Amino acid sequence: MSEVAKIPVLKLLVFIIDWTKTKTISSIFDEENVRFHFICKGMGTASSDVLDLLGIGSIEKAVILCLEQEVMVPVLLKEVRKKLGFHNPGVGIAFTIPLSGINNPILRVFKESIHKNEKIFLEKDSPVMSSETKNDLIVSIINQGYSDEFMTIAREAGATGGTVINARGLTHQGPVKFFGVSVQDEREIIIILTKRDQKAAIMQAVSQNYGITTKAGGLIFSLPVDHIIGLSFE
Repeated sequence: MSEVAKIPVLKLLVFIIDWTKTKTISSIFDEENVRFHFICKGMGTASSDVLDLLGIGSIEKAVILCLEQEVMVPVLLKEVRKKLGFHNPGVGIAFTIPLSGINNPILRVFKESIHKNEKIFLEKDSPVMSSETKNDLIVSIINQGYSDEFMTIAREAGATGGTVINARGLTHQGPVKFFGVSVQDEREIIIILTKRDQKAAIMQAVSQNYGITTKAGGLIFSLPVDHIIGLSFE
């Protein structure tokens, strides 16, 4: 077999779930010997009126990033859906993003276990995910305090929801200093999963109102999503 044929196809697997389910995901990754995963805290984008009506505060979400071979993605999703409750609606979503490049040391780690993972895939009889769905992930990085207004415009343009992650911005000049204290601009990263035919309308609407030339200073771009699956059926 040629060296090219041995190169594993890697995917970035993204889970967006309730924060309380984070330990369950991590335990599954440990059981399946997943090498790389990262967890960050996000917020759901339900309106304040809806949250007040439900008698709850802000919706804490976990955004979990996992780097894994494509052949292992169905295995992980099967285990996650089983452990989180296959028949419970609204548990969360998961999707994959193709990689355009990766550094050699990490690639070498996956190449060493490619045959082992193929065997695991066959033994577990995991379902093959279809790549026919056409979806995109809209990523918007805006100044803090605009996420509620941003999502209102996005929903009017066709978005069904999104997740907000707090972040800090850095310029090429480094942090701004006031009275000798470094201050970094607080930013919000808003991720919206949408059907490909709705992407242009959503991006146009949010860019016009919250783009780079507005007070929100939004940097808005999209990434292709080649697989998407809910962690439970409605």
